[in-house]
Amino acid sequence: MENIIELIIDEDNEICGIEAISIVENPAIEEEFIALKEHKEIRLAEVDSEKRILMGPALIPNKKIFRSGGDISDDYFIYFSEDTVRKASELFFIKSKHKNSTYEHTINLDGMSVVESWLIENPKKDKSSNYGFDLPKGTWMVSMKVLNDDIWQKAKNDEVKGFSIEGFFADKMERPKESIEEEASFSWDKCDKCENEDGCDECKEELVAQNKLNELINKLT
Repeated sequence: MENIIELIIDEDNEICGIEAISIVENPAIEEEFIALKEHKEIRLAEVDSEKRILMGPALIPNKKIFRSGGDISDDYFIYFSEDTVRKASELFFIKSKHKNSTYEHTINLDGMSVVESWLIENPKKDKSSNYGFDLPKGTWMVSMKVLNDDIWQKAKNDEVKGFSIEGFFADKMERPKESIEEEASFSWDKCDKCENEDGCDECKEELVAQNKLNELINKLT
C-alpha cells in the first residue's frame, strides 16, 4: 500500500512557503518548461530578438511526487492540494521570493526572476495550451526571465528541462516540518534553547548556515 502524505501551508508559521524555484534537468513533477522566443509578426518583421524567458509549471495540484525514505518500506509520496498550490503561489510574491533561484538545488543563481505567474482556471482555454502544455485546473504556471548566460545556454542545449520548488511545508500526519525540494531535502533541527515546536529565528539561521555549508562542500568535492 502506498504511503501518501498531503503537504500543506501552516499559515500561523512565518517560514512556511516556497523559498526559491530551482532550474533542474529532471523535474520531479515530470513536466518540462519551454524556452520562449519573441514571435515574428508582420508589423515587426525586422525584429526577432530572444526574450530569454522560460515558461513551465511550478506546482501541479494532486500530483504524487516520490520521496525516498531510505529503505524501500519507508518510501512515500507527497502531494499538494489545489488550495495549497494557490496559497504557495501567493506567498511566493508576498514574501518577495520571485528573484530566488537555484541550479539543481545546490547553486544560488543571479540574473533570474519570475516575471509572470498564474493559476490555470480552464485547461482548454489557458494560454499554456498554446505552447503544448496539457495541465489540470489549479496548476501554478510561471514565466522566468533568464539574464544568466550560463543557464540560458543550458536551456537552449536542453541540459535543464524544468522547474522544481524549494520550501517549507507541514503535513497532515503532524510530522516535523521538512524542507521540500522535489529532488533533495535538508533535515529540520531545532536549536537547543528553542521552546517553540515550529522553531525560531535561531533555528532558521542554523538551517541557512547548514545549507550554505552543504553548498560549499558540494563545490569543493
